[in-house]
Amino acid sequence: MQNPPGGMTHVPLLLASVTGPDALRALSAEALPALAEDIRRYLVATVCASGGHLGPSLGVVELTIALHRVFHSPRDSVLFDIGHQAYVHKLLTGRQKGFEQLRRAGGLSGYCCRAESEHDLIENSHASTALSYADGLAKARALAGERERAVVAVIGDGALTGGMAWEALDNIGAARERPVIVVLNDNGRSYSPTTGAVATRLAALRAPGPHPAGSDVFAAHGLACLGPVDGHDIPALEAAFRQARALARPVVVHVVTVKGKGYPFAEADEADCFHAVGVIDPITGRSPATVPPAVRQPATWTEVFGQELLALAEERPELVAVTAAMLRPTGLHPMAVAHPDRVFDVGIAEQHAVTSAAGLAMGGLHPVVAIYATFLNRAFDQILMDVALHHLPVTLVLDRAGITGPDGPSHHGMWDVSLLALVPGLRVAAPRDTTRLKELLREAVATDDGPTALRLPKATSGPDLKALAQMDGMDVLHRSAGRPLDVLLVTTGPTAGAAVAAARQLDEDEEIGSTVVDPRWVTPVNRALVHLAARHHLTVTVEDNTRTGGFGSVLAQACADAAVTTPVRCLGLPRAFLPHGTRTDLLADAGLDADGIATAVLRARTDCLTHDVAPLNGRRRSR
Repeated sequence: MQNPPGGMTHVPLLLASVTGPDALRALSAEALPALAEDIRRYLVATVCASGGHLGPSLGVVELTIALHRVFHSPRDSVLFDIGHQAYVHKLLTGRQKGFEQLRRAGGLSGYCCRAESEHDLIENSHASTALSYADGLAKARALAGERERAVVAVIGDGALTGGMAWEALDNIGAARERPVIVVLNDNGRSYSPTTGAVATRLAALRAPGPHPAGSDVFAAHGLACLGPVDGHDIPALEAAFRQARALARPVVVHVVTVKGKGYPFAEADEADCFHAVGVIDPITGRSPATVPPAVRQPATWTEVFGQELLALAEERPELVAVTAAMLRPTGLHPMAVAHPDRVFDVGIAEQHAVTSAAGLAMGGLHPVVAIYATFLNRAFDQILMDVALHHLPVTLVLDRAGITGPDGPSHHGMWDVSLLALVPGLRVAAPRDTTRLKELLREAVATDDGPTALRLPKATSGPDLKALAQMDGMDVLHRSAGRPLDVLLVTTGPTAGAAVAAARQLDEDEEIGSTVVDPRWVTPVNRALVHLAARHHLTVTVEDNTRTGGFGSVLAQACADAAVTTPVRCLGLPRAFLPHGTRTDLLADAGLDADGIATAVLRARTDCLTHDVAPLNGRRRSR
C-alpha cells in the first residue's frame, strides 16, 4: 500500500458493501485483496485522525477477513485477546458508521465493547485472558450440547508471556473433547519485541526449514499445531482455519503477521511508536504540520520520571528497574539504553514482575517496578504477600494513574490507592507536579525499610504549584487571609491545581475561608493531617481515585480513630466503570474541576450547618 492521501475518511465502496459477516462471506475470493487494501487505507486515514492502535490493526487485516469467512460469529464465539487488534473486526461486523469517532466521547470504543455489538463477547483489554474465557465457553458449550459452535481465541504472541495464558493452555490441552481453536497472531512483538524463552521458540518455528514433529511447546501441552501460516495470505488462512475446525480437538493455528503491514512508517518502526498513535499526518507519519517542529511540547510526566530515574541510577548503583512489556510507555527506555544490564523486561507478567522485584530486593538491590496503574490490579497479592510481608524496599511507579482518557474503562487507573491503602507498611505518594515527582521519587528510592509507590497521570507536565509553607512533611498550598479557616481542602496529586482554584473561588465569591494542603505521601495518613482537620469545621478530600476505599475514606477513618469529629467529605471518582473521553471532560463530569469542587464544598458546608453537624467559627448554629 502506498502512503494514503490525507483526509480520506469516507468508507471505500467495497468496504461499505460489507455490512456484516454474511456480506463478507458472499464476496468472491477474487475481491478479497481489494477489500484488504480498502481496509488498510481506511484504517490509516481514520486512526491517524483520531489516534488509536494503528500497528496491531494493520497487521491483522487478512487474518480477520479469513476468521469471519470461516467462522460464523456470533454463533461461533470469536474472542480477541486485547481488543486493540479488533479494529478490523469492528469494521467487518457492522460498525463502519461512526468509526471516524473512534475513542471519542460518545463514539466507538478503542477496544471490544459488549454494548456495541453482539459480536463482542469480552471487553477486558488486559492481556493474556482470552484463553481462559475460551476454556470456560467451551465447557459451557459442552454442557449445553452445543459442540458444533466453535470457540476461537485470537491471542498475540506477546500475550503468551503472561502466566494466565499458560494456566489456560494447561486446561485447554487436557480436554480433547472440548475443542478450542487458538489463533496465535505471531508478529514477534507486544509493545516491544517479545521477550523470554517462548519468544525464542516462536522465532525458531518461524525460521524456514523443517521442524521436528512434536517439538513445539504447544504439542507438549496436548494441542495440535498447524502452521506457521502466512498471516497475509487469505486462502492459506481460510484453509488452516477449516482444518482446525475439522480436527475437533484443541488446536493452535500459528499465524505469522507483520505489525503495521502496508504502512511503511509502521512497518519500519523499531521503537513501536506506531503501536498506538496520537493524531498524526498520514502522509508523513508525524504530528500535524500545524505544530512548528522547533516548538518543544511540554514533557510528559512519564518522560520526567524516566530522566529522573536515569539520574538516580547514575548516583545509586543498587538501583534497578523492572517492567512488564512496557519499556518505553513507562519511561524506562533512557535507563535501559544507559544501563541495559540493570533494566529487566519480564513480558506481560505483572505478578512475576513484582515477585521478581522482591527477589532483587532480597539480593540487596532497590528495584523500581514501572507499571500502568490499571495493570497493578493483577499483582495485588504479590505486593501484599511477597513484598510488604517481607518489608522489602521495592518502589512501584504507577503510570496512567487516575483518568487516562480515550482508552476507556479497562485503562483508567482509578483503583490503585484503594488497593494499596490495604497493604501494611506500604507508603503511597501522589506528586502534584513534576518537581514533586522528582522529590518524591528520590525519597522513595532512599527508603530501605519497606515498599513505596508513586502514582503519576497520563498528561503533559504543567507549571509547578509551589507551597506557601511546609508543615510536618505536608505542603500548604493556600490559606485564606483575614478569614476564619472554615474548610480544609486536602488534595492528592494533580487535583491540587483545581483544589486551589476552588479555594480562591470560595474565598472571593462566597467569603469562605479555607486551607488547601497537599500531604505528598497520602498513605499511611500523616498524623499532623488529622490534627489539622480538627482545627477546621469541615474537611473535603479531592482525589482522582475511586471514592470507595480511597484516600478520603482512609483519612475519615483516621479522624474517627483519633476522636476528631470534623466531618470528612470525599470527592473522587464514582464506583463505576467510566467511559472513554478526554481526561479534562471526565474529571469535570466527576466534579473534580474547580467549579465542581467549589460546588461540592458549598453543598457540604450547607449540609453541616443545616444538620448542626459541626460548629461554625467556634459556636453552634441554631437551626
